[in-house]
Amino acid sequence: MIIAGFGFRASATVASLQNALSLAATSAIDALAAPDDKCTAPCLNELSVATGLPILPVTAKALTNIKTPTQSTRSLRARNTGSVAEAAALAAAGPKAKLLSTRQISKDKLATCAIATGSNPTGSNT
Repeated sequence: MIIAGFGFRASATVASLQNALSLAATSAIDALAAPDDKCTAPCLNELSVATGLPILPVTAKALTNIKTPTQSTRSLRARNTGSVAEAAALAAAGPKAKLLSTRQISKDKLATCAIATGSNPTGSNT
């Protein structure tokens, strides 16, 4: 499965997420992933409806267990991971997941998206 992981600010819009996704995606994706406390955000739910893709919630514990190539100071402070988008994609894709695209930042700087592939879509997100 190919998973699009997202990190985003409260002020992000569906256009923010779509832009980050368009910058990161190199092929069709199977699901969206985000921190579990962000999974009810209107922008993510709008993207899910627009794309017809399910949202996979990723726990805070799962995010902090993932090593990411990107090391954002803001993400490290807020979520204890170098990239929320990369960690969400990798955690949701499963224990042997690999990044296809590192974090890409939307032009309005409100959202990030990374793409991972793996065989277990419910992987280590619990």
